[in-house]
Amino acid sequence: MANTITITVPHDLGVETAKKRLAERIEMLQREYMDKVAQSEVSWAGDVATVRVAALGQSATARMTVLPELVRIEVQLPWLLAKLSGGLQDFISRNANDVLRIGPGKKTS
Repeated sequence: MANTITITVPHDLGVETAKKRLAERIEMLQREYMDKVAQSEVSWAGDVATVRVAALGQSATARMTVLPELVRIEVQLPWLLAKLSGGLQDFISRNANDVLRIGPGKKTS
């Protein structure tokens, strides 16, 4: 039985800027965690990114939909990784909120 985590993060960056920032953060996380995961891949189709990660012999899939005022992230975890869902949800929320926040030195396009 799979477990689904759904996270929504509001933003006021516009779709293209939000996509660019999310793509950059995903690339950074891939580099940072490359020694901890067996495989990770990201594919974009319009404003939707599909992220697949394999670790500990299990695969998880996330779908990020970038809308004009929010990003909707849905993560499908296999039952074995469902126990990690709380910590994973916090990790995803923190990263998404951080990357979509407008702060010093960050400009929208």
